[in-house]
This record gives sequence, structure tokens and C-alpha cells, in this order.
Amino acid sequence: MAIVRYDPGISSVSGALAKPKKDGQHTCEKMLLATHRTAATTSSDCNRIYLRQPVKRTSPLTQREHQIRNRFIGVAAMIAERSHDLSKITTDQQTFIAQKSEPNGCKTMKKWYWKVCGAEWDQAHA
Repeated sequence: MAIVRYDPGISSVSGALAKPKKDGQHTCEKMLLATHRTAATTSSDCNRIYLRQPVKRTSPLTQREHQIRNRFIGVAAMIAERSHDLSKITTDQQTFIAQKSEPNGCKTMKKWYWKVCGAEWDQAHA
């Protein structure tokens, strides 16, 4: 097994170090993944490197998956528009702060935008 040594100060690494290239030249079909975790274990070996082949989808998207993707695209566009609309920013911030301390309140502005715009999307496309 390969040994990976990270510089001091790096507490966690997780993800792809090298992905397959999309162009035809020097294409590799594999992906290099690395993880580095510090956890209380009996083993001091907390580094891992994996070489794996990306999985390609074989089945077509279902109708439900198309609906979910379209909803995501629509809500994300609504959030981008609403978060840059100067006429709504002040009232949105006040409403967000008012609900933040309530039970089940959204703790971040982005989550609040997703909740509000998602409800608007669902109501318009019900």
C-alpha cells in the first residue's frame, strides 16, 4: 500500500486528486482519491489512497428524476434573482432574522432562500 505524507497543518483531505480528462489525449479511465482523517483509533494509519474507475449510469433518467432536476434548476434561478433584487433584500433579511431563533427555523440565509423559493416553486407548479 502507498504511504502519503501531508504537510503539517493539513487536518483533513477528502476527494479526488486526479480525475479522468475529457479530451482524447492522455486519457486515463481511473480516478485517484485520497482521504486523511484524524480520529481516536488504535491504528496510527489514517491515510488512504484509492484508484477507482468512475461509474457511468446505464439506465435513462426516470420522470421523477427529471422533475427533481427541473425543480432544482428553477429554485436555484429564483434564489439567484431574489438574492440580487435590491427591493427585497432588506425585508428578506428581517424575515430571516425573525424566524432564525424559532424552532425549525433556518440557521443560514441560503437555507432560508431555498425554503421560501422552494415553497413558491411548489405552489406555482402544483
